[in-house]
Amino acid sequence: MKSLELALRNLLVAEKICKVDRTEAKYIDSPYSSQPTTVIQAICGTYATAAWTLTDDLLTVEEEIVVAEHVYDFEQVLTAFDVFANRMDEQNYSAAAAIDGYVLNRLCEDGTGTYTTPVGGFTTAANILTIMANLQSKVAGYESAYNNTFLVIENTDLPGLIVSAASTGFRMADKTLQNGFGGSVLGTDVYVVRTGTFVDTTYAGGSDEVSNVGHRMFGVKGVSTYAAPRGLRYEEKPVAAKTGREVVTWGYIGFKLWTPKAGLIVDITLA
Repeated sequence: MKSLELALRNLLVAEKICKVDRTEAKYIDSPYSSQPTTVIQAICGTYATAAWTLTDDLLTVEEEIVVAEHVYDFEQVLTAFDVFANRMDEQNYSAAAAIDGYVLNRLCEDGTGTYTTPVGGFTTAANILTIMANLQSKVAGYESAYNNTFLVIENTDLPGLIVSAASTGFRMADKTLQNGFGGSVLGTDVYVVRTGTFVDTTYAGGSDEVSNVGHRMFGVKGVSTYAAPRGLRYEEKPVAAKTGREVVTWGYIGFKLWTPKAGLIVDITLA
């Protein structure tokens, strides 16, 4: 069978910056507890006992992703490629991309770190080193920094990073001029998503509102979790009074930026 050439697909980022749980758990408890405070005092042999607390934090799987289509029998028989295989592949990608956008927007919305760029944002090359230095200072000094940092921008922001990389230092400039932008600035992994990824919308019928147009995101990897029980599933089923079959892809999704680590995700506002 001939195969249909796949369309251009957007980069998926969420799994690169979040932990993923694909078990069947509907609830996931916080992996973090409160930090104790050590007291330095004059030698006296006595001490005060502090209460130990567990952060009341819970990830709940309460949303689902669904994409469904109907393929008529004549479409499958009279087409030069396997329509069902193509629709399964396209639906799987569509659902994965929807989950990716959901996670990125929830993560950006829930981060408690904030930063406003100089005028011109990432598109102005002269701003890049200043922006990166300021962002890294937001999370520097924490043990969690060993997880590495990330920056998520949209493709329209990229010109400033490319010009900056091509004109900064000798090795960096030579590498960029020869091979293009390498996806890393000052040790921070840079992920470029398509325009329109950061949106203003509401998920789950009003419970999860995000306002991210004009925003970008920086932070430490691995301090949030998204759950996708059993991953994505696919089914073909007959439909009454129609030839062919209905094809549907679905899955379940939940997300949590753990409260003790929320400050390690920085919501960037473009100026």
